[in-house]
Amino acid sequence: MSTFLIRDVRVFTGEAVIDNGFVHVENGKIKAVGPVSDAPRIDGTTYSKSGHTLLPGLIDCHIHADMADPQALPQALRFGVTTVCEMSNEIDNVLKLKKQTLEPDTASYKTAGQAATIENGWPIPVIMAHDSSPEVVALIAQWPKLTNRENVIEYLEWSTSKMQPDYIKLMHESGRVMGTQLRQPSVELQRTIVEEAKARGYLTVAHATCLQDTLEVLEAGVDGLTHTFCDQPPTQEVVDAYKKNNAWLNPTLAAMGSLTTEGKDLQHQYAHDARIAGLIDDKKIGNLCDCMAMAAEHGKVEYAYESVRVLKNAGIDILCGSDAAGPAKGTAFGLSVHQELYLFVHKVGMTPEDALCSATSLTAKRFGFEDRGRLAEGLNADLLLVQGNPLEDIDVTLNIRGVWREGNMCSAHAEKLNWGT
Repeated sequence: MSTFLIRDVRVFTGEAVIDNGFVHVENGKIKAVGPVSDAPRIDGTTYSKSGHTLLPGLIDCHIHADMADPQALPQALRFGVTTVCEMSNEIDNVLKLKKQTLEPDTASYKTAGQAATIENGWPIPVIMAHDSSPEVVALIAQWPKLTNRENVIEYLEWSTSKMQPDYIKLMHESGRVMGTQLRQPSVELQRTIVEEAKARGYLTVAHATCLQDTLEVLEAGVDGLTHTFCDQPPTQEVVDAYKKNNAWLNPTLAAMGSLTTEGKDLQHQYAHDARIAGLIDDKKIGNLCDCMAMAAEHGKVEYAYESVRVLKNAGIDILCGSDAAGPAKGTAFGLSVHQELYLFVHKVGMTPEDALCSATSLTAKRFGFEDRGRLAEGLNADLLLVQGNPLEDIDVTLNIRGVWREGNMCSAHAEKLNWGT
């Protein structure tokens, strides 16, 4: 593996800013970080780029690579996302995606494996409404249909042995924000899943899009929520529930805008940004321009924004994840992370530095990823180089000039560097 030095750049370590600094990479790891006055002379390539900022590779803590979408991991990396966290997939797809990470130009992959589901609970009705083919019916038939502690233990032991998940995903969706009523696990069953998962050392995360659903699954003891709610404004009760668990929130604001259709203008803005040329194909651009619209009548994106403002101000950790999925209208692997960061700053009131932490060091900390998320000695050389200063203007994150995963440069940006040695 190559040795190289990036110098004369602003360095955001994920925790602090070095106005004129360097990062030294050796054998896929960060060997040293510091002010440029301390930069070593190396037997390798030296890159110098004033006016640029070097960041940790971004972490998207919420995707779905349905059917082991072969473009999910490469497209994410092209947009500077060096790690993705899948929030549910079948075993064959998980194994394919893990194998794909051995190839060049792919993001690193973390997974919940197969989520903890019940008979005809979320997301089965939505999937079946769009595709009830024999193939899909056969696939869903293999999903867990949890009812009691015995089959929860059986599910976790199977998941551990077959997929080696990084965390466990719960589903707690009533359907209220969609104007329907879905079959939903009891709080008692969810508490059992959390207890048994934690006994095996797993972080637990949960889907919920309504305020009451959020309160119930927090009562069950989950560590984090993979959406915020958009059916009503936040309350002190939900703040207290988050604090009781020391739980974090991944609000997926861009996806909420697609669910309510109120994010459509911003989706179009990103879909037609000149900076994404060559990084995403026309079909996926078209998908980004459309909306899921499932909460168009019963949800408001402003409720989602306000929930994040209130929880952030109360000291709750906010993590960056897009909910990007191949068939999910209004999302795009990698690109939607930049839209999420924009929303954090311009709709929620985060500072750019807080927003960047939410996609790097804070997510790594809350998920327990000790080898990434920061630029520090001994960590993976997952790097994102952008032109300009995203600590002043968050939109700069899309000015991508270089991406490295574990010290390996993403080929899509090799020509953009245009550096001498």
